[in-house]
Amino acid sequence: ISVGDEGFTCDKCREIVRLTEKISELETRIQTLIEDSKNVRALDTALDASSSGSTVHCSVLVTGPLQQDNWVTVRRHSRGSKHHSSVPIKTLNRFSPLSDAPTEKPDESALVIGDSIVRNVKIETPATIVQCLPGARAPDILANLKVLANAKRKYRKIVIHAGANDVRLRQSEITKNNIKEACELASMMSDTVICSGPLPAYRGDEIHSRLSSLNGWMPKWCPQNNIGFIDNWTSFWG
Repeated sequence: ISVGDEGFTCDKCREIVRLTEKISELETRIQTLIEDSKNVRALDTALDASSSGSTVHCSVLVTGPLQQDNWVTVRRHSRGSKHHSSVPIKTLNRFSPLSDAPTEKPDESALVIGDSIVRNVKIETPATIVQCLPGARAPDILANLKVLANAKRKYRKIVIHAGANDVRLRQSEITKNNIKEACELASMMSDTVICSGPLPAYRGDEIHSRLSSLNGWMPKWCPQNNIGFIDNWTSFWG
């Protein structure tokens, strides 16, 4: 008896018959999937057994709910016909001076290290490394240089840009000492060290005055200690 037939004495009987029909339908579908799986395994076995590097042709029995058993020809290249080659990729994170990955020739490279001002610095020389440390003060740059020094890094030239963030602490003498220490350590890592002066950014009278004072001290101290100096104040004024 089927669900469509009449003659049930209760709804439970009708539901039992409906579920029985559903179970039968699911069993049929499962059996079909099992047969398809066997066909796929047979195809893989035939392809693996083939020792030629040319295209392999196999006939597979295809079954489905909308078609009867039909044999179709499929094409697949053997696994030995493909040749893979690996190309080395060089990566460099210019925002990570603490990275352990060395440059090609550290002793022939120039290093530019500083706060966010150097973020968009573009230098044509391919052997120049730009390390941007947003918000960095002189002690931060000193700490990063220490890591590079411990890794025995040597550079052809080192340019340090610091001071703009330090003046906010209102400790002018401490700021000068921190810049001195960073330059002294850099001198141990390179024969040429250059100190990049602050830009004339206006952030209030007090900050502007401290930046101007720092810029007035650098061109006096740097030559006395064999440190180069870049006068950004004049270049960027206005």
